[in-house]
Amino acid sequence: MTSRTTAEQKTTKSLYLPKKKADKPLRECVRQAVDVYFANMNGHPTDGLYKLLISEVEKPLLESVMKHTGSNQVRAAQILGINRTTLRSKLKKYDIL
Repeated sequence: MTSRTTAEQKTTKSLYLPKKKADKPLRECVRQAVDVYFANMNGHPTDGLYKLLISEVEKPLLESVMKHTGSNQVRAAQILGINRTTLRSKLKKYDIL
């Protein structure tokens, strides 16, 4: 087993909600939310769903990681697997900086 595989397993495992709250992985929560979104649209156009979904998930993700790291951008970028310049760009985009 490579270190990358181990890291991926840790990441996947961490995306599950605690058992006391739910037994399903984050991807299932997202799938369920998207299904509800489509049901609520009642056939109306749903253009731009990808951008909407990413913005809805990305901001709270960045906020949580920055809180977890005490606003340490180097560590936050490492946790997210992106470079610090990209992180700073995203923090500015969502007015988190």
